[in-house]
Amino acid sequence: MSQDHRKALRNLSLKVTPKRLALLEILAGARGFLSPEEVWRQMKLRFKRIGLPTVYRNLEELAQGMIITTVLLPDRQLYYYLCRNQDHHHHFVCLSCRRVEDVHFCGFEEIEKEVRRLRGTVLSHILQVNGLCSECSKTKGPRP
Repeated sequence: MSQDHRKALRNLSLKVTPKRLALLEILAGARGFLSPEEVWRQMKLRFKRIGLPTVYRNLEELAQGMIITTVLLPDRQLYYYLCRNQDHHHHFVCLSCRRVEDVHFCGFEEIEKEVRRLRGTVLSHILQVNGLCSECSKTKGPRP
């Protein structure tokens, strides 16, 4: 796993540092998405001197390089998730247990046709579906 992380950092022309590798290992070991503060707290267990701004900066660099995925929740805070799938896909996010699942369906073609009709050009798109996974639906029931 660490070799994959090293390769991903090198592909982005980012220096391979113990802190960047630890950040990726923390995200890889998480059951779901994490907030920057949660990542920072785990990083502090390994590195005495690491500031929250450093964690934010590294998360943003890795997200821009598409090594990690951002998750936006109704609280409007960004969370982060290590997605190993490099193919075009979207995500289903469980708002209860924080699990993130790949969705391999993309019905974007109709929207893209409408944008072209308006003489626009689509450069990219992001689709995230929020809800409760089957496990959480059983235990918590449907949410309003």
